[in-house]
Amino acid sequence: MVTQITQNQTDLMKELGLDNLPEDKQDELVIKMTEVILKRMFVETMGRLNVSDQEKLGEMMESQATPEQIENFLKEKIADYDAMLAGIVEKFKEEMKNMQA
Repeated sequence: MVTQITQNQTDLMKELGLDNLPEDKQDELVIKMTEVILKRMFVETMGRLNVSDQEKLGEMMESQATPEQIENFLKEKIADYDAMLAGIVEKFKEEMKNMQA
C-alpha cells in the first residue's frame, strides 16, 4: 500500500513539474504527501468500520500485527477497500493539481 502511494506521489511530482526540485526537497514533499494521504485513509477506514471492528483494529496495531494482516482484515471488513484507497489517492492528486492551476 505505502509503495503504491509513494509511486503515485512520484508520478504526481512529475505531473506538477516538481521533479526538477533538488532531491532533498522532493523527499520532503513525498514525506508530507504520504502523511496527508495516510491520515485520510485512516479517517475513512475508521468511518467505515463498526465500533467492534475499530477495537479489533486497535488491538491488531497494539499487538504489532504485520501490515499484511492489517490489510487483510480491512479488506475483509470493507468491501470496496482497494477502490476506497485508490479514490483517496486520486482525490488528493486532483486537489494538488487544482492548487497549482
